Amino acid sequence: MASDITYSEVVREERHFMAGVFAWMGLGLALTGIVAAGVASVPVMVQAIFSNRLLFFGLIILQLILVFRLSGAVASSTSASVATLMFFIYAALNGLTLSVIFLAYTSSSIATAFLTTACTFGVMSLYGYMTETDLSSLGNLLFMALIGLIIASLVNLWFHNPAVMWVTTYAGILIFVGLTAYDTQKIKHLFRGDEHGDQEEKEAISGALALYLDFINIFLNLLNVMGRRKE
Repeated sequence: MASDITYSEVVREERHFMAGVFAWMGLGLALTGIVAAGVASVPVMVQAIFSNRLLFFGLIILQLILVFRLSGAVASSTSASVATLMFFIYAALNGLTLSVIFLAYTSSSIATAFLTTACTFGVMSLYGYMTETDLSSLGNLLFMALIGLIIASLVNLWFHNPAVMWVTTYAGILIFVGLTAYDTQKIKHLFRGDEHGDQEEKEAISGALALYLDFINIFLNLLNVMGRRKE
């Protein structure tokens, strides 16, 4: 009976941990959306960001630095409060650079792509959480495919080949849909039950970042496929 009670407590704490991960992810997505919509409503701000290459690429580089810092926050001496602040700064900066989608696509197509992403993400995340199958091999395969995708996308910045663009777009959807299931399972296994306070919050923020990135990339690729551009 004692072991059953202990097991129940572990399951309850695990679910609480995962709920925290998804809550942080949701707050990050909400902040990104609010910032993107707000900036898009002020043409002067959009022009300032996208007409100044130094500023635009500076924002991109800063985002990459934050992602790398957050990815290693669990194993570092970074406090949970600092990790949380970095996560929200990253989400806000992402909103700045994504504001252009509100100018390029119709509101209805953005909403459709977002709802499709939410449904797809939800199904795959639930699968990753519930399945007993070890998804580690799939995760390694998807990570290698992601590296190939990044290289192909960077090369195509110079060649502007439409065929390559569409291949990388559809491949991106498949890769990040698969990574959603893998990352959810990895985050679930990350929780051991003996972490408390600062360490547990850092792990939740790190997990939220991984799922946030999966969601954003699925959304952007689906928007590229489904989105209707403004006249």
